[in-house]
Amino acid sequence: MIDWRHWHNEPFLTGGLILAGWLYAILAGPLRARLAPGLPFPRAAAALFYAALAIFYVAVGSPLDQVGERFLLSAHMVQHLLIMYPVPLLILLGTPPWMVDPVLTLPGLRAPLRMLFHPIICAVVSVGVISVWHAPFLYEWTLEDKLAHAGEHLMFLAASLLYWWPLASPSRAFPALGYGARMLYAVGTEIGMIPVSAYVVFSRDILYPTYEYAPRLISGFTPADDQLLAGIIMKFVGMAVTLTVLGICFFKWSRSPQTGPGS
Repeated sequence: MIDWRHWHNEPFLTGGLILAGWLYAILAGPLRARLAPGLPFPRAAAALFYAALAIFYVAVGSPLDQVGERFLLSAHMVQHLLIMYPVPLLILLGTPPWMVDPVLTLPGLRAPLRMLFHPIICAVVSVGVISVWHAPFLYEWTLEDKLAHAGEHLMFLAASLLYWWPLASPSRAFPALGYGARMLYAVGTEIGMIPVSAYVVFSRDILYPTYEYAPRLISGFTPADDQLLAGIIMKFVGMAVTLTVLGICFFKWSRSPQTGPGS
């Protein structure tokens, strides 16, 4: 059964998080004088960035990973949603422009990044990656192969960073969309997620055999119930995020001196 005291400490996971935290500390500390002369240490931004690392570790390193991988699709869905929504958003909000723009504005990167950060590309890639990985044969592969599972999570994170970029870009060279355009982007992307969530919610078959034959952690909670709950969680969390984005953007847009559709 589940060992609730077990937290993952594999070198790939803990080493990657430590490396990310160390690089941020070096950029915000010793290298700040070169990258952003005169600016103080970004305390609030650093808190957001390190919160993102902590949430990522909770998602993939806590017992939630074991429950989601071996027992409950709904728990696995919660894990994925943590990787898709708070983690990438906090990473972007916690990264000052002077940390990313020196790299993003390198001459050879401008053209491909302009294409990559186009909102249509961001929406298509993020929706496509999330949707494709929910195909039964790919999903089962990740449950059977640790390396594939890690790759899936990293792809979710990368695709979700793209999803959030038009909404919360930290870059001055490739900034976020205007408030009106952000609202259209958020709604359009949420509409794009309808097929995969409907696929999970309305399927009459158990899509993933691992969960069909897994031991029941809750008496009377069937694999069909688990799958339905997973699909509902996916849809309602996505809708909640979209509505929150719409509310924040509309409020800020209404208070902005520029109220054109792209502002």
